[in-house]
Amino acid sequence: MLLRLPTSVTEAQECLAEGAVPVGGATLVWATWQRDGFPERAMSLRELPEANVIGPEALGAAVVLNRIDDRIPEVLRRAAGSVGTGAVRRTATVGGNIVGSSLRCLLPAALVLGARATVLESDGLHETDLAEVPAKRPLLLSLHWSRPIASAYRKLPGEAGGPPPLVVATALHDDGSGQYRLRAAVRDGYDVLSGSTLCDTGTGTGTDAEQVLRTLRGTALGELPDAVWEVVGRQVSDLLSRPVSH
Repeated sequence: MLLRLPTSVTEAQECLAEGAVPVGGATLVWATWQRDGFPERAMSLRELPEANVIGPEALGAAVVLNRIDDRIPEVLRRAAGSVGTGAVRRTATVGGNIVGSSLRCLLPAALVLGARATVLESDGLHETDLAEVPAKRPLLLSLHWSRPIASAYRKLPGEAGGPPPLVVATALHDDGSGQYRLRAAVRDGYDVLSGSTLCDTGTGTGTDAEQVLRTLRGTALGELPDAVWEVVGRQVSDLLSRPVSH
């Protein structure tokens, strides 16, 4: 197997044209390759600057999970810290988790940040809706979002050999018009559902959490069972009770 390490977007595009298979930390595909055979060409983005950015409003697809630190909003940082073991987090990448994994542990956290995805396709760079990325599986280069006022993340304990554990992610943004937008996303089994609503007031200022939850039930999140809604409700109430911190 020839592994290419492009250092520019143009080089990465050439690798795609040559049929190189994108890999991150290869944590998800190595066993399959050992069983079924290795591809002729593969490509890693670990030398591509655009795929290695880390900041309060951006995260590269080639960043390994244990490099995600307090520059990143709480919800995404905690999501990364909950993935696998320390050994897995030292090799697994952001792009591999969102695009290559059926678990998509980071996806709910990225969705509540309102993240957009920068992807590389045969005709160049594009920005796209993050929700479309897991299905279309393009070459993800980075995620970009607006900094939230507050965010929260919870992963419930899972049973060995059972379905993926429940994940609830929430974030609150100032929408610039005097209101706030609360987003919530839930991984229930292998499904990720999300929804959002405007709030008249922000955290720590008396927002009616019950009204917010009633509105969220009118989104795709309304499909969730009551037991999951209890977890969502507690997290939303806690988030809205926090002091405002811009």
